[in-house]
Amino acid sequence: MSDSEPRRPDDHAADTTGGPETSALTLCGARLADGRVVDVRVCGGRIEAVGTAGSLTAAPGARLDLRGHLLLPAPAEPHAHSDTALTADGSGPASERPEDVRRRATEAALLQLGHGATALRSHVRIGGPQGLAALEAVLQARRSLRGLADLTPVAVPRLLTGVAGAGNLAMLRDAVKMGAGAVGGSPDLDPDPAGYVEAVLEVAAEHGCPVDLHLDGDDPARLARFAALAGGLRQEVTIGPCAGLARLPADVAARAAGQLAAAGVSVTCLPQGGCCGTEHRGAAPVRLLREAGVRVAAGSGALRDPANPVGRGDPLEAAFLLASQGGLRPEHAYAAVSAEARHVMGLPEVRVEAGFPAELLAVRGEGLAGALSLAYSRIVVHRGRVVARTSAVREYCDSEAGGGPGLPRQGRPESTGGP
Repeated sequence: MSDSEPRRPDDHAADTTGGPETSALTLCGARLADGRVVDVRVCGGRIEAVGTAGSLTAAPGARLDLRGHLLLPAPAEPHAHSDTALTADGSGPASERPEDVRRRATEAALLQLGHGATALRSHVRIGGPQGLAALEAVLQARRSLRGLADLTPVAVPRLLTGVAGAGNLAMLRDAVKMGAGAVGGSPDLDPDPAGYVEAVLEVAAEHGCPVDLHLDGDDPARLARFAALAGGLRQEVTIGPCAGLARLPADVAARAAGQLAAAGVSVTCLPQGGCCGTEHRGAAPVRLLREAGVRVAAGSGALRDPANPVGRGDPLEAAFLLASQGGLRPEHAYAAVSAEARHVMGLPEVRVEAGFPAELLAVRGEGLAGALSLAYSRIVVHRGRVVARTSAVREYCDSEAGGGPGLPRQGRPESTGGP
């Protein structure tokens, strides 16, 4: 079976997945971010018990040795572009045939699942000659991924105002009825950005669905008007990547950030690069936004499409960049791709504590900073089952100088018996 082909939800090895979602699985000897070494029992898609290492030896069900691994709440992907992913290598325009869009969306989701993202929000274009075909293809991909990862599409029309946008506005409403989990788009590309925003917020209010818009954020007046409009909406409102805020004078950017915070608007930044619909490179001023009280999540943006031909779609790389270049502490950087990302996506909170969803990522390492630095081997748990595993081993050749023992081998210590 190829890496890009999803397994059936019931096609798994008993020694790693622990059977169907209702079966029990005990994760043994994992280290938590606070330094504790614990056993974690999951059952029915939730964490049933957390105890000191060795305390859950009598628990029934499958067991997975996680000695040498750091166990974390699984990351989530709040800003993907599944319909255009994996198109950078083509010689011409990417195929828009539904079967090709569905294949790309599935492969992209599996790549990101391998990195640890058990839930993804994907911005999908609607309108034009293709109408709702790309959205339907992504919805089909979502169905094929059931049991492996949760994929939620955001309907993204290009134009919404004037005569040219009337059809797209009707199509946006149809997209929500089809199953789009949020409404979005790029107001900056419409002749009437304010009218575009009003139309999206109106549809969101009608259908009770979240809003997730592409905004560069380089126009303070436009941001202020947007904050005023969004403040009255009961649904979650998110904008991104907002790299333009970093190009504004510091006092102007701080005032805009305060307005967003007061309106309850979240920001999804893209530390790994831009995406289609954004003309400028750069990153949002994450520390300024956080200091103003704005909830900041981090997404991947383009995944090997023309907007970013080398995009990895790796949430741990996004967290690494927030820590190494954005100046965030490792725990805050990781929260941006996990707790904060889940919040803006409307997902339940995850902690490694009893009663919380069993959405977990095990990374080889002793601490969070080291995990973000290297993050070689990963084991991903979704709804209480191991759904992805990545193993990496580093070897060094023996020195020519000497006859002594060989150089160390990076990988699993022989004594652990773990994966």
